[in-house]
Amino acid sequence: MVMTLDASSAERRVVLGVKKSLSARMWRERLDDQGLSQALAIAQRTDLPEVVGRVLAGRNVALEEASGFLNPSLKDLMPDPSKLVDMDKACARVADALQAGVKIAIFGDYDVDGATSSALLKRYLMQLGAEPDVYIPDRIIDGYGPNPTAINQLHAGGARLLVTVDCGSTSFEAFDEAKRIGLEVVVLDHHQVDESFPEVHALVNANRQDDLSGQGHLAAVGVTFLFLVGLNRELRRRGAFAQRAEPRLMDLLDLVALGTVCDVVPLKGLNRAYVVQGLKVMARRENIGLSCLADISRLSGKPTPYHLGYMLGPRINAGGRIGDSALGMKLLSSDDRAEGERIAATLERLNQERQAMEAVMLEEGEGQAFQKMEVTVPPAVLLTGADGWHPGVVGLIASRLKERYRRPAFAMAFNEKGLGTGSGRSIIGVDLGSAVRAAVEAGLLVKGGGHAMAAGLTIEKAKVPEFEAFLSEQLSEDVEQASADHELTIDGVLTPAGANLSLLDILEQAGPYGASHAEPVFALPSVPIKFSKVVGQGHVSVTLGGNEGTNLKAIAFKAEDQPHGKALLQARGKPLHIAGSLSVDTWQGQAKPSLRIIDVADPTRGQYGA
Repeated sequence: MVMTLDASSAERRVVLGVKKSLSARMWRERLDDQGLSQALAIAQRTDLPEVVGRVLAGRNVALEEASGFLNPSLKDLMPDPSKLVDMDKACARVADALQAGVKIAIFGDYDVDGATSSALLKRYLMQLGAEPDVYIPDRIIDGYGPNPTAINQLHAGGARLLVTVDCGSTSFEAFDEAKRIGLEVVVLDHHQVDESFPEVHALVNANRQDDLSGQGHLAAVGVTFLFLVGLNRELRRRGAFAQRAEPRLMDLLDLVALGTVCDVVPLKGLNRAYVVQGLKVMARRENIGLSCLADISRLSGKPTPYHLGYMLGPRINAGGRIGDSALGMKLLSSDDRAEGERIAATLERLNQERQAMEAVMLEEGEGQAFQKMEVTVPPAVLLTGADGWHPGVVGLIASRLKERYRRPAFAMAFNEKGLGTGSGRSIIGVDLGSAVRAAVEAGLLVKGGGHAMAAGLTIEKAKVPEFEAFLSEQLSEDVEQASADHELTIDGVLTPAGANLSLLDILEQAGPYGASHAEPVFALPSVPIKFSKVVGQGHVSVTLGGNEGTNLKAIAFKAEDQPHGKALLQARGKPLHIAGSLSVDTWQGQAKPSLRIIDVADPTRGQYGA
């Protein structure tokens, strides 16, 4: 059954009286009275359960948009590619090269967005008979984006047109070299750019300040797909498909969905349609390399954004972090099953090595962070680092520390010269990227940049204390305010019996969930803990009991040493308030509902832990 909360209060109410959970969070209802009215209207208009109406209303879906929102159409949401600045120039130039038999090279980034963008473009060009060279830079040796050495290497291989994906908007030096040697350049990117940018034949980037297309939320793979739509149209206009089959762009949407989810761009508008349709394509398992990766990741059943972000993505990224950065692109563009299985196995091994490396680094980083947090006035931003840390893993350490201590965190890997490569992760309400750029201007960093939630830097070890003080001065007020507002937002209250496959099927229509379209979180009141144990690498597996005799399987990831994990392990036979997100767990062809536990509160402790 689905339980409905009393909507008498004008404010967003505290859910189940939980003012301080075991992770020190207040459970707050997502909707106020106006939102609850909107949810009821949506439920009545769409003939869906009220809890689904709550989910839609809580994500700012208007009443008149609700029906269309549940069935997003790529055709309806796809803009005319020509609306992006330089798009027509880019399409015409690549069409010219294809028809003239000019050698084309692709330069991509080493992350999932770069790998999927590169594979997407390569697959399309190969369907037209082209054999493009692809260059994916080494994270440590090459760094981010095109460089003069790579430019000359591609030119020496016969390329006369270079298309960059997920990079290139700020590659002044590299493209000066390209111009000198006669290599034309088309850029397909999505990163923030200043008013000035490199001199190239075409620079397609919806985040250019002179671009009014309104598509700045797209990942690079989404921009690349739009480019292919425009290129396909241009080639069709020229009669290029009179003697050959036209490429089936829709069959490539599995790559678009993967890159979009893993780059954590807002799942709204065209991005949401990309993912909804791309997941359907991915379920057909027609991409051989992606199918091999799904098999070795033990992904069964219908793929979801969770599978993409937490199972497939990390394995592709492992190549770029500690191995061969081109492995992901090669896998995703391969039609050879033997090659796909070999690369997938290599990525699985690299991911396991990355996990082991991360565990050692995280233990050391947590020790440093604990000491910093024990002082009377802890720093606004946690800075950790050590000699010998791997530069490709520091972002993961920063993310773990940010989650543990609920404040921005940096992790830095120092080389033998005392130069550190660092990565930072922030919390909502604290703009880390602007602080890093300010530190560069102040002369505290060799280089650095980023956006509000993530940043990268290069720093001399001697300047770390000064940089830490600078961040505290710049961000302490923002961090204090953001940390004080520590809530868990709840979409509704369920019983274990109400968390069934029927509800999950309907909730799926309101997805996919991800950045700017948060996964629904539900509270389950006073649920008996029938069984609990530690599984895997510190996860807590739980069986929740219901009054209707229904059991619900649940898991709290990496919670063994956390307060809520300890409570689950110690509460066998006792009731706890549980908060989490629902998913479908498929095992040996049988689908069952499952709960990913996010937080726990003890209903017996006064004001529920207050």
